[in-house]
Amino acid sequence: MPRITSRDNPRLHDAAKLIASSRERRKAERCVLEGDHLVEAYCRRVGPPETLIVAEAAQERAIVRELISGVPPGRTLIVAGKAWSGLGPVPAADGVVAVVPTPRARLERAADFCLLLEDVQDPGNVGSILRSAAAAGVAQVFLSAGCAFAWSPKVLRAGQGAHFHLGIYEDVDLPGWARAYRGKVVATAAAGGESLYDADLTGAVAIAIGNEGGGLSDALQSAARATVNIPMPGRFESLNAAAAAAVCIFECVRQRTRARA
Repeated sequence: MPRITSRDNPRLHDAAKLIASSRERRKAERCVLEGDHLVEAYCRRVGPPETLIVAEAAQERAIVRELISGVPPGRTLIVAGKAWSGLGPVPAADGVVAVVPTPRARLERAADFCLLLEDVQDPGNVGSILRSAAAAGVAQVFLSAGCAFAWSPKVLRAGQGAHFHLGIYEDVDLPGWARAYRGKVVATAAAGGESLYDADLTGAVAIAIGNEGGGLSDALQSAARATVNIPMPGRFESLNAAAAAAVCIFECVRQRTRARA
């Protein structure tokens, strides 16, 4: 496997461009995975990455040696010393970076447990929501064009591998999708509608989460079959989008588990 000692190495330079620019990632249809945990999750669910880049010192860790053993030698770059700084903002302490094709899920049929994200722009929130969704058994997540790019490094870091357990669809016309959905689309709101805990969330359901500033659009609210709010008896009535999404989808889990018992 190649050992890289210069920051000017063409393959290292190409990877650095992808790390530094969302435009380059979209253009190349590639995403960058940072850290051994995220790379391991990808390898376990999908297979070897297109390119694995490893800091020479990181080979001392058993998990890194295991990752290297599962990737064809020609796809692995071992980066020595100061050459790692050619990767820009990626900390040398991470020691592992992978370049992979951006996964594109093919939609054949909407699932019975879905999540809709409308204009959720904070990458950390989007990643946290995807992580909760994967843990709850959500099958598909649909994002509007105004959401943070699901495959950006910040979203991937926050998701901690959740991406590879979900069908993720971006740039979706959510009101149109909601009108066509065979199940129940449930809109979330800061006020109005019924309590989340009184709503029927069994059966085929899609939970719609909006951004923290404006909530859901009128068009998506109109396309939904129900509106719910999260009761907040405390004096500080504020949940961020990620926390609200987690509360809602795990209430779905509770109800669906009880219905199957």
